[in-house]
Amino acid sequence: MKLIGPFKQIVTLANLPLRGKLSDDQLEIIVDGGILVNGGKVQKTGNFKELQAENRNIDIEFIEGEQIALPAFVDSHTHICFGGNRANDFAMRNAGKTYLEIAESGGGIWSSVQHTRNASEDELLRTLLERINFLISLGITTIEIKSGYGLDVDNELKMLRIIKKAQGQTKATLVPTCLSAHLKPRDFEGSNQEYLQYIISEILPKVKEENLAKRIDIFIEKSAFLPEESKDFLLKTKDLGFEITVHADQFTPGSSRIAVEVGAKSADHLEATIDEDIDYIAQSDTVATALPGASLGLGEKFTPARKLLDAGAIVAIASDWNPGSAPMGNLITQASILATYEKLTTAEVLAGITFRSAYALGLEDRGKLETGLKADFVTYTTHNFQNILYNQGSLSAENIYIDGIKQG
Repeated sequence: MKLIGPFKQIVTLANLPLRGKLSDDQLEIIVDGGILVNGGKVQKTGNFKELQAENRNIDIEFIEGEQIALPAFVDSHTHICFGGNRANDFAMRNAGKTYLEIAESGGGIWSSVQHTRNASEDELLRTLLERINFLISLGITTIEIKSGYGLDVDNELKMLRIIKKAQGQTKATLVPTCLSAHLKPRDFEGSNQEYLQYIISEILPKVKEENLAKRIDIFIEKSAFLPEESKDFLLKTKDLGFEITVHADQFTPGSSRIAVEVGAKSADHLEATIDEDIDYIAQSDTVATALPGASLGLGEKFTPARKLLDAGAIVAIASDWNPGSAPMGNLITQASILATYEKLTTAEVLAGITFRSAYALGLEDRGKLETGLKADFVTYTTHNFQNILYNQGSLSAENIYIDGIKQG
């Protein structure tokens, strides 16, 4: 057992509800606090001196200077296993080119597919680990990572195997998701339905056999897969025992309803969600995941997070870090900007990037500093936790703890 502290403030996020709006006065703030860790889990939080008096003759890790602590962050939607670069896409988009024009000129998702297919396994693993380490430096210790730039048996398995290999080389928790249904690849001779059946019959059995992913995703959009064929695909994958998440309502509404109907863990994007579907989502256990990085990268409106929270939805916030539409990768900056435009409280943002995002991944053992939960937390050198969002990502994390052990 070990006591870590004293911290100027500990923001535990304890006792906050899973769904709906939050006010900042609901936050538990422990002043001059300590975190008691046992076996990689939080044993207790409280006043440092009182914990020290209650637990004599235990190891103490003293914190120097003014630092605050809060649960480590969870990024529940990323595409960080990829080859190549799409800076030209960004430049063309800002110059007024449409998505179709960019794709026709050799950009778009298909560009990333080609680069990823051509990249060696060593290169993909190296760059993936670099991105993972960057996210850890931001205080993110749980990271969802999608395939979806392979789009055939060999290359989708290559991506998922690399993610599995990366898990053996990092202390962060990696959550792989099979996104073979990102779009129908140009070199597949057949219809959308035939490609989706190809995923079910050729890719998913191998994914299951090698235990490469337990989650399935699909991009429901006019440029990818239509609602009805997507729903049929999702129900079939659910019957195979996979958990489901959905790229929904990014440009056109309607697919978030499908996510709810099939019992998806989350519906991600939702920039185009209409009011009646907001209420539909809010009455379900499907997490509404806002991806402000995509809004910033594409110049599109933000997910209606305020309306979703007011309606009682479970709202998470993730980075969508990918080489095309969301190249920033800085979850804290994105969440801070989303808060400004959507008028989110600090409590709502912190919940959205911790325990609510963890719930979207089926991980209810983290995201709060409560007894029995995973002792993943991040510290900042500051006297006031509000400075984290106030500085919009420019205040760097000081120390990152995974299972109560300081990293780096």
